[in-house]
Amino acid sequence: MRKLITIFIFISSIAIVKARPLQKENPAKIDTTEVLKIGGIKQFIKVQGADQTKPLLLFLHGGPGSSLIPVADTFTAQLKQHFVVVQWDQRETGETLKLNHSPEELSLGLFQRDTEELIQYLLQKFNRKKLFLVSHSFGSMLGFNIADKHPELLYAYIPISGIVDQRKSERLTMELLNKWARATNNDTAIKELALVKLPFEKEEDLFYSQKWLFIHNGVDFAKEPGFKTKYQEWLGVWFPMWKQSVRNNLFKSLPVLNCPVYFIEGNGDKQESHYIVADYYKFLKAPKKALFWFEKSGHTVFNSEPEKLQQVIIEKILPEAFQ
Repeated sequence: MRKLITIFIFISSIAIVKARPLQKENPAKIDTTEVLKIGGIKQFIKVQGADQTKPLLLFLHGGPGSSLIPVADTFTAQLKQHFVVVQWDQRETGETLKLNHSPEELSLGLFQRDTEELIQYLLQKFNRKKLFLVSHSFGSMLGFNIADKHPELLYAYIPISGIVDQRKSERLTMELLNKWARATNNDTAIKELALVKLPFEKEEDLFYSQKWLFIHNGVDFAKEPGFKTKYQEWLGVWFPMWKQSVRNNLFKSLPVLNCPVYFIEGNGDKQESHYIVADYYKFLKAPKKALFWFEKSGHTVFNSEPEKLQQVIIEKILPEAFQ
């Protein structure tokens, strides 16, 4: 009798399991990678979203050469519920670099053309007229160009730690570092910072300024023996383009934008250079604009305050686009 009861319970449990409706995955969800032909070479993108009918949001990473794809999940989990999020490894970066080298000499204009071509591809693929564009640091040199030349393609442009007047930023950074080095009696810092000439025209100018800025901000890897070798490898690829690109001053070249623009800036490291962005925000004419301060962050807001970053985009910026 006990065996019969056991068998009955077992069979009943199977019946119950079979009776449960299967949970079907949302057919509108998208989670894919693509290799595209952009600017004459293979370029890699990652596309993710809980519902591919949601608005497109394209990230332009900084560096140059700093792919966001390896860390993107940490600051896009919520965004993927409200957007179709696109990450792109620009030429000579990440997965795109694994596929092929750029046959053309790297230039800002080349990257700007790549950006425009990618945006046109995404709008056509998803049958959209506009998208949201987010950039970090050096990516703003691509983002501001698109916002200027093709405002009709953007619901909004969102520069994170945007580059506005790099020459002034260099001066403010060096003033900060020299003052700090003297106040802390750091003889090595004093000696190496003395080698830096303004504006940054040589690789060692950028290297020593960045090394001591990292150390000042508590980034320990800048103290490691291999840091100089790795940074010099980056300089060998990117410094010529970087040097030419940072001569632009948006106060002179871009006083007006014809699309909404929302600045995101971290001032947790108390650098005066952040307030260049605040001054430009006040100066710039745009149909809609706002500036969001992140008090616990420095340059990489998405690392230090990922939840707040997503909340600002979802709760403050997204609704305004459809008002």
